[in-house]
Amino acid sequence: MLRNQIDKIRLLFCKDRESYLCFYRILGFYPRNIHLYEQALLHKSTSLRSEKGRPLNNERLEFLGDAILDAIVGDIVYKHFEGKREGFLTNTRSKIVQRETLNKLAVQIGLDKLIKYSTRSSSHNSYMYGNAFEAFIGAIYLDQGYERCKLFLEEKIIHPYIDLDKLSRKEVNFKSKLIEWSQKNKMEVSFELIEQFFDKESNPVFQTEVRIEGIPAGTGTGYSKKESQQNAAQMALKKIKTPEFMASIEEAKIQAITVVTEAEEKTKEEIAEIPEQEPEVITVTENLTQKELTEEHELSETI
Repeated sequence: MLRNQIDKIRLLFCKDRESYLCFYRILGFYPRNIHLYEQALLHKSTSLRSEKGRPLNNERLEFLGDAILDAIVGDIVYKHFEGKREGFLTNTRSKIVQRETLNKLAVQIGLDKLIKYSTRSSSHNSYMYGNAFEAFIGAIYLDQGYERCKLFLEEKIIHPYIDLDKLSRKEVNFKSKLIEWSQKNKMEVSFELIEQFFDKESNPVFQTEVRIEGIPAGTGTGYSKKESQQNAAQMALKKIKTPEFMASIEEAKIQAITVVTEAEEKTKEEIAEIPEQEPEVITVTENLTQKELTEEHELSETI
């Protein structure tokens, strides 16, 4: 509380007071390093660079915020649902940190109006708001520390906007979402059961791997095949956000198309090399033996 009062007094001498007040309305406290929050809202399409020539965008903060968000939400869910199993806790956390939820939260707290992006870029899509939200969490962590970041999520995000009990009962079909994405982007997706074992209480556990264009995209475990597929698909949906992975599956897709094309061309060449043959004309000549002629003559005389 005292620190916030000190920051408020310091604000009187700041040139960009409007920016500080804007972030204060969202955060509930005054930023120390406002540049972190500003960078958290810079989409890569702006193509801005620092004085040293390095790209200025929110991708690194997004990476950090993603990890911090998982940890804090996991902490909150663990304490709220006492005695619940790991699978339940994992699924509940995933419903909070999934893209649709983060997009909605970003809009609800007003981040969508502050994000800077290039209007020429087609990247103004469903990922941008959620990515900025994660980057914003990363900025809070670097600026204020873990405890203040957790307090922000509890007081400004979870309590006002998320009903944990209701959310935990909501079904989210990650497998369907992944298949829908694959059909839209013309990618081949497959699910393979790679292992089945028993836990300490002799309950069967299944492990599934999902592949996109033949490349491993995620593994998931569960107490049913369906649950393991859902968890694998959830991991894959997170992985397709990364440019490196997308580049690798695009390359795999191109290679697969090349192999098929080469095979088709080879088949055409092999067919073309087969020499054309003139159709064989078969002339049927009726050659009657002497005996047959005699029998035929006798039959005609009888008639």
